[in-house]
Amino acid sequence: MTFSGSPAGDSFYATIGKLCRYFNLPGPNPASVERCCDKFTQRGLLAEAGIPIPAYRLAADATEVESSAAQIGLPVIVKPAVGTGSRGVRLCRNLPELAEHTTYLLGGKHIWRSSPRILVEEFAQGPYYCAEIMGNEVIGIGGADFGPPPHFVFREWTYPARLTDDEHERIANVSLSCLRALGLGWGPTCIEFRWTKRGPVVIEVNPRLGGTPDPQLIQLAYGVDLITEHIKLVIGEESDLRRRHSQTAAARILVPDRDGTLDWMDGDSRAAAIPGVAEVKLYVKPTMPIVRKGDSRDGIGYVVAASPNRAETDAILQRAVDLIDWSITPFPTLGE
Repeated sequence: MTFSGSPAGDSFYATIGKLCRYFNLPGPNPASVERCCDKFTQRGLLAEAGIPIPAYRLAADATEVESSAAQIGLPVIVKPAVGTGSRGVRLCRNLPELAEHTTYLLGGKHIWRSSPRILVEEFAQGPYYCAEIMGNEVIGIGGADFGPPPHFVFREWTYPARLTDDEHERIANVSLSCLRALGLGWGPTCIEFRWTKRGPVVIEVNPRLGGTPDPQLIQLAYGVDLITEHIKLVIGEESDLRRRHSQTAAARILVPDRDGTLDWMDGDSRAAAIPGVAEVKLYVKPTMPIVRKGDSRDGIGYVVAASPNRAETDAILQRAVDLIDWSITPFPTLGE
């Protein structure tokens, strides 16, 4: 996975911004990046600018979480105010789920324990979209599907998303409004949306590149290499964001259906040999323990494909994924 998609990704960009300012080099505004890292602060700035966001409350303990959920109305999204990669994010559909997840967030050692604040948010229901931006230009808008609730584990990405011209324009316009509200506009930004009855609702603004395999999908779909263009900005060169072609690029994330020890995994070389498959990447090897966490770490690999149209890309991707198989032996139960 790219560093940009790691839990430390946003704070890493804030640090880079500070170093750039110190050495008088091009870079993001560190204060703006830090504001984005705190999801509660980000929500407030977007709300002040009149940008559509889910209803939200900030809570510090179980009583406040329950009160916030009652005010918003179940189901709600409950997550730490700081963090990335969907870590600690859960859909709570009833009071027992709410209590269970609150206990989880408030206890144990987590990446967000330095900030035990909890966000309770309205569940914005509708298709998911993501706008990839460089500077003040929307490069592409993709769509994604998730695995089953209550978690939000990505299963498939596609660029470009299935949008009408009007829908694309509305998402692009709201994206640029987010940049203005948050003081962004240098380098990459990744903005997540849900298309609801109100239209595009902003779920999160990330002051960085999208995680793997987003940059690769953008390059396959539009011919724009976001990583290279980002490097150009850092070293003071002018970026070239012109689209060089138009294709449909998609990725399928390989996610196991159980915990246990990986016995074997194969078919990746056969899948990679299919025309139209751009990459097959596996993260795991035999004898490795598989422990699902309900977030971005659950993926054990991915397949990327591209072609001139969506139907062909979908067919290529499915054919490749069907060739990949694995076996997981469940962990022994207590007493075995």
